[in-house]
Amino acid sequence: MYQKKIVQNYDCGLDLVGEVLYGKWKIRLLYFINEGHIRPSQLQRKIPGASRRVLNVQLNELEKHELISKVIFPVLPPKVEYSLTAFGRSLIPLIHSIGLWGDEHEEKLRGILTKN
Repeated sequence: MYQKKIVQNYDCGLDLVGEVLYGKWKIRLLYFINEGHIRPSQLQRKIPGASRRVLNVQLNELEKHELISKVIFPVLPPKVEYSLTAFGRSLIPLIHSIGLWGDEHEEKLRGILTKN
């Protein structure tokens, strides 16, 4: 597994949140798991732009950070399901608020992002 070479300084809560949620798909994964999309194949269908490998890496990081839990059922073929922990559920109102802010400012944000 990848080991960071530079020691991180977590000077404030934003640094901590950024470290836990940094990753292109993590916020969407949390949102979709909260909506009931709990199987890896369901998540892959909801985020078709992400590779299976990247989703697995980010799901493993979310599990390591105790935001989601993973249940592996002892059947063939293997069945895996994800769910939010209580800690992960506490993020959902914040994610929802960020989404609403994005919806309110969608036109301006799209204009800014298409300039680059």
